[in-house]
Amino acid sequence: MSWIEAIIMGLIQGLTEFLPVSSSGHLTIAGTLFGLSGEENLAFAIVVHVATVLSTICILWRDVTGLFKGLVSFRWNEDTRLVSKILVSMIPVGIVGVFFKDFVEAMFGNGILLVGLMLLLTAALLFLSSFALKARKASISFADAFVIGIAQACAVMPGLSRSGSTIATGLLLGNRKEQVAKFSFLMVIIPVLGEAALDLMKGGFSTGNCSAGALICGFVAAFVSGALACKLMLRIVSKGKLIWFAFYCVAIGLFAVVYSYLN
Repeated sequence: MSWIEAIIMGLIQGLTEFLPVSSSGHLTIAGTLFGLSGEENLAFAIVVHVATVLSTICILWRDVTGLFKGLVSFRWNEDTRLVSKILVSMIPVGIVGVFFKDFVEAMFGNGILLVGLMLLLTAALLFLSSFALKARKASISFADAFVIGIAQACAVMPGLSRSGSTIATGLLLGNRKEQVAKFSFLMVIIPVLGEAALDLMKGGFSTGNCSAGALICGFVAAFVSGALACKLMLRIVSKGKLIWFAFYCVAIGLFAVVYSYLN
């Protein structure tokens, strides 16, 4: 992987991690077009995913700091309730990640055809969320947190947007847009870092032909673009414009399906 390819893919990862269009799906499509091997793409994916998690922490540092203070205060307050809900949301993805991730990858793979189909499913979820009833809940409940966590676990499928699935699910459950967006971004921090750690322990971090310079370029590009996309997405969700991303997912999903049949 050249440094130019690394920057392009880093930008793709950073921009699409928070926008509801599937970062893993876009990385698979870009990797296919660039002719990158699965092993090389995996190493790069770990690095840029960690970069976007760090960009989340930077943009939402007040929320993250508040959660940490609430956690160490040993008092049951709003911050500790939110931490508890985030932990509840992690149960489904933790089970899938530890016990079924390899099975899912072996069963479905991560080919461009599957990515296209999952992007179409993402579009359907975003389209449905545009018809969600007006928010009627003061805060995300523990039951809602678990259901949103199930949506995140389903997003292990490449092409099924994590942010799109979790935000759409939260809106359909009747939660407020701003709360759902922040919850969606905060709940992914530990699972992404945990997945990276699991891949490292399994010896999956083989860089192939990807140089250290290319990894650094990709990391920086993903971090900067991820920070911008995080701020943008918070603003977009508050204004309820998700349906436009549904149209985009339909277009890129159809492209992936057609490309898979032509090659």
